[in-house]
Amino acid sequence: MDVGLVCDQCSTLAAMGSARCARCGATLSLDEETRVGAPTSSRPPARPDPAAAVPCPECHASVLPGNRFCGNCGARMDVARPRPAPAADKPGRRTQFFGAIQAARAKLTLIRGDGLDGVSFTLAGDEHLAGRVDCPILFAEDPFLSPVHANFFYRDGRLVVRDEASANGVFVRVTGSVELAAGAQFLVGEQMLRAELVPDVPDEAIEDGTYFFASPRRGAVLRVVQTLRGGDAGLAFCSPTGAVRIGREGNDVDFPDDPFISGHHAEVAWTGGKLVLTDLGSKNGTFVRIAGERLLDHGDYVFMGQQLLRVEIV
Repeated sequence: MDVGLVCDQCSTLAAMGSARCARCGATLSLDEETRVGAPTSSRPPARPDPAAAVPCPECHASVLPGNRFCGNCGARMDVARPRPAPAADKPGRRTQFFGAIQAARAKLTLIRGDGLDGVSFTLAGDEHLAGRVDCPILFAEDPFLSPVHANFFYRDGRLVVRDEASANGVFVRVTGSVELAAGAQFLVGEQMLRAELVPDVPDEAIEDGTYFFASPRRGAVLRVVQTLRGGDAGLAFCSPTGAVRIGREGNDVDFPDDPFISGHHAEVAWTGGKLVLTDLGSKNGTFVRIAGERLLDHGDYVFMGQQLLRVEIV
């Protein structure tokens, strides 16, 4: 066990018989009356107020008032040091954020096939191109993406996605119900569908008076048409009621072999003079192809090619 004198000012241990503390220079003594700052009465000495501590000019540690030396680095506290010029006096020398992630206002997180989060793309610049060739958001192995497929950029502080004239389009997940334009495409599971209004075509004879022979036309205002890979039209369903419900079983149009479709997935309806698409609480969502560009909010999902991306506003 070491034996010595403990400095009252900085608590440094000194050898017996030392007159002054080697760190802060305070007087050392076993005699209560000869200590620096010892009280002249029987009352205990007043302790310095920690709130009045000042920073050391060298290491910036807190030093109590009355101490001539810093207890952390030993620097003298009673020597005036020049203050550095404020940042405003040095043009171009302001401290910046340490990384691009600090400046980002949003990011895109890839959703993997198992539903877990994959790689994230930080949107810290002004524009962020996505596609199959030479893009910052690159999916080189996705054959359904165009070389430059979409652009994510900011306008008036809001994140916007723009379709860069891609072959297969950019789709955004529906929240509740949305209005559709006639001929708009939407995704339900793996099915690419198109909503159309059925024109009122009169049954008229051609020039020589012969009528065209085919299946009888049923009264309908709404038609849902499936688009097959390669661009051909597949299944088509005309609704006599003005609404088409889509799912895996028990609907107007069923796709029992599509594992990504819920039992009752979505509905298209002609109501109030508008085409309306409604997601029926499906597990994997319903996606509408955007026309041109679209504002994005936190929690939106964007589908392009075979990539599903979640939008996160930082």
